[in-house]
Amino acid sequence: MISVIISACNAEHRLAATLSALVPSAVDGIVTQVIVVDGGSTDRTAEIADQAGADIVLSAPGRGGQLAQGAASARFPWLLFLHAGTVLEEGWERSATAFMRRVDYGERPIAAGAFKFRLDDNGIAPRLLERLVHLRCKIRRMPYGDQGLLIPRQLFDAVGGYKNLPILEDIDLARRLGRKRLVMLDANAVTPAEQYKRGGYLLSSVRNQICQMLYGAGLPISMIARLHGNAETAR
Repeated sequence: MISVIISACNAEHRLAATLSALVPSAVDGIVTQVIVVDGGSTDRTAEIADQAGADIVLSAPGRGGQLAQGAASARFPWLLFLHAGTVLEEGWERSATAFMRRVDYGERPIAAGAFKFRLDDNGIAPRLLERLVHLRCKIRRMPYGDQGLLIPRQLFDAVGGYKNLPILEDIDLARRLGRKRLVMLDANAVTPAEQYKRGGYLLSSVRNQICQMLYGAGLPISMIARLHGNAETAR
C-alpha cells in the first residue's frame, strides 16, 4: 500500500492531471493515501486537492521541506513522491507493484524506484533531452525529482529523507541512496515542459548540469541556489 506525497504551490492548472492519474490505482487499493503539501498557494490548489479527497498539509514553500513534511504525515509502508504536474502514464501500477513485491518478499535488496522521464512537448529537442536523461539514469542512477520516487518508508528514514534545501533536494537524496539502491521502473512519468520551453531546452539543460556539477564539487547549496536564481533572472 502506497502513500502518495505531492508537492504543490500555485498548481491549480497542473494538479488535477496528477491526481486523476492515481484514480485507477486507488480503486485497486494500491494507492491508499494521497497527501498534497501546499507551499503557500494563492490559487485553487488546496480546493482542488480537497475535492479529490486528498489530505492537505500546509507548509512553507520549498520542495524539499514540503516533501519531508508530507512524509511525516504518511501512514503506509511505501511512499511515492511526485511533483504537481507530473502524470504517471497508464500501467505504472504494474511496474510499481512488481518492484514492491520483490522488495517486500526479499527477492531483491531494499531499494527505491524512479520512472522514465517524459516531457509533454513535441519535437526533436524534448525527445533528445529524454534520451540524455535516460542515459544519465542508466549510467549514474541519478533521476530527477519529476520522475517520481517510490521508496519503502524504512529506507527513506534510514537515509534521512528529503532535506529542506532551496534546490537539488532530489539529487541530494539520490546521492545518499546510491546507485545500487535506485532502480529505473518500466513506466513513464510525464512532466510539464514549461521551464524548458520558457528558458530554452539547451540553456535550461546546461544550467541544470552546471548546478549538479557544482554540488558534486562541494559548493554550498545556498550558493548554487543563488547562482541558479541569478541565471533565471537574467533571462
